Amino acid sequence: MRKKMAVFLAVIIALDVIALGVIFFTRNSDNRLDISADAVPGADPTTTEEQILFSSVSFVAVGDNLIHKPIYNQAAARTSEGYDFSYAYENFEEIISEPDVAILNQETIISTEHNVSTYPMFNSPVEVGEEMLELGFDVFNIATNHSIDCGEKGLISAINFWKSKNAITCGAYLNREDYSNIPMHEVNGVKIAYLGFTDSTNGLSLPEDSEVILVRAAEETRLQQRIIDAKAIADVVVVSAHWGNEYTHEPTDGQRLLAEKLASWGADVIIGTHPHVIQPVEYIYNEDGSKTLVAYSLGNFISAQNRGPRMLGGVLNFEIVKNNATGELSFENVKFSGAVTHYGQSYSNLRIYPLDEYTEELASKHGVLSKTSEFSLQYLYDIINNVIDKQFLI
Repeated sequence: MRKKMAVFLAVIIALDVIALGVIFFTRNSDNRLDISADAVPGADPTTTEEQILFSSVSFVAVGDNLIHKPIYNQAAARTSEGYDFSYAYENFEEIISEPDVAILNQETIISTEHNVSTYPMFNSPVEVGEEMLELGFDVFNIATNHSIDCGEKGLISAINFWKSKNAITCGAYLNREDYSNIPMHEVNGVKIAYLGFTDSTNGLSLPEDSEVILVRAAEETRLQQRIIDAKAIADVVVVSAHWGNEYTHEPTDGQRLLAEKLASWGADVIIGTHPHVIQPVEYIYNEDGSKTLVAYSLGNFISAQNRGPRMLGGVLNFEIVKNNATGELSFENVKFSGAVTHYGQSYSNLRIYPLDEYTEELASKHGVLSKTSEFSLQYLYDIINNVIDKQFLI
């Protein structure tokens, strides 16, 4: 009888324990914070783990911002005071502002110490720089063949102008201390460094005792060390290369050789400018298994030049994805599209259009027809299809 009673009590106690456990588990389950994507209204269930494992940064890069006299004269005519460049650039507002990072080659310097001037010795109004910032550009290469058009004083003024706007610039520095601070920022958890250099200064030079540093392509030891130093503190190294021969769609042997060296030293992206026409985009495959994205020339972003091929610039969009566990980088959505400089007779109403928004009607009225009679919408597409590998075309 006692054994039966003992068994009965044991069963009752066991049932009570199980019941308490179920209640405890249920309450804790109800109160527990659900961090799954399914529990967050509107969340993408496939991205939760990926956002932890991977970081992504989207980029856009364009070519030479080449401010000839017709461009700034028209900007002056559009306002009662100063210059208004918004008409010239407004078709690119979304293209520039949407990516995380936008990169521009500021071909002409912006010196507040000199009068505005045009080719062959440029100086552009400060409103140009302000318009570029308003458009959404974040990074400016200022090492070009026109960097010393207004001498040392002009270059110092240009550097200080961009500093006053808290803009990121590369390629030219006030002194060694300024040079020692590698331009960089962090975007979406990815640290990005920006370096720049120019192949030429049109025969001009800084004074021998100048503290200003303008990085030159011939200084390969400096370039190599600069990239190594940048790679030590950044996840991604972007190099702006002002190089090559003007008006040719084919990169020189010197461009290709230097690109391979830059890639081997640690450059992840190389953005070429100076030829004023577009050149190929490709990957360089490095010995360590990584690859470097190279655009040999993005041509002109805007200009008042007068030959058909120079009316077509390049717009390079790409994403860099970082594996946060391994540090490995990959490229995604690398696409090349066109930017068309359009104007009427005597460079009137000069502005730029995305190629996919440009029309045959506009092309038929382009002022460049006086120098390039075959200019047309198909003429532009023929250039881009002949120069750019189809894997990169939208």
